[in-house]
Amino acid sequence: MLGPVILAASRSDRMRRLISAAPVTKQVVDRFIPGETVDGVLPIVRELTDNGLELTMDVVGEDITTPEQAEAARDAYLELIDRLKPLELGERAEMSVKLSMFGQALPGGHELALANVRPVVEAAAEIGTTVTLDAEDHTTLDSMFAIHEELRKDVPGTGCVIQAYLFRTEEDARRLAAAGSRVRLVKGAYKEPAEVAYQQKHEIDKAYVRILRTLMEGEGYPMIGSHDPRLIAIAQELARTAGRKLDEYEFQMLYGIRSEEHLRLAAEGHRMRVYTAYGTDWYGYFMRRLAEKPANLRFFARSMITKG
Repeated sequence: MLGPVILAASRSDRMRRLISAAPVTKQVVDRFIPGETVDGVLPIVRELTDNGLELTMDVVGEDITTPEQAEAARDAYLELIDRLKPLELGERAEMSVKLSMFGQALPGGHELALANVRPVVEAAAEIGTTVTLDAEDHTTLDSMFAIHEELRKDVPGTGCVIQAYLFRTEEDARRLAAAGSRVRLVKGAYKEPAEVAYQQKHEIDKAYVRILRTLMEGEGYPMIGSHDPRLIAIAQELARTAGRKLDEYEFQMLYGIRSEEHLRLAAEGHRMRVYTAYGTDWYGYFMRRLAEKPANLRFFARSMITKG
């Protein structure tokens, strides 16, 4: 029952004030969300890339309720791209976007989200990098995949995310494992009903391996979104079996979680991309990540203790 409680807290101004004022909060937030502004996060971009890592950058923001807020989200990403341009990092610093931020849930949301995200994707391509469309709850996926397909007509490198715990994903993976595709596979973090998603960890893990094998044996570019040491080892074996070179797939992990593993994989020659979120709405972002799957609370707590 933690999920509804945490979600309610994420919407409470009183809880926001209390949690924001707690001495431990800044330490926790800084560990996972390294800045509120572009100026604040650019030193992290330089630090990570200097250490041989790559990034996918997420400007946090949720509860978009007006077209003006969706346009502001678009403009925030365009500002990020403009600031990345002189760094000449190319695809070493890409972007991740949630279409809900671009107005997907508003009236006429599919067309609105497409119209807002297109200039971001085109601007990213102009500086030699890419955008990946994050997956949200299952009710949004048909729209996300349709937007992904439309964007790829002009910017083929546009990526998307698929979630192993959904029953539909094995079929989606077979469709997406084509030449030129970029697909990030994650386990899935939203609370989904048993009618559409596996509920047990061992079932999700088995589905993850089946789907990853499909991606590795396909002609696209797999992106392994996981912190699980066992799945990382399996991914390496699947890549070897499929005859993939080290630059023909990549690992992705969240900023602040298993940071030593980021460096280890990069040192071994793997492409290792760090999912780096920043922005002023860190409270909503952080609390909703916990609400989507309360087990994340234990995961983040363990990460704080291990510092790696």
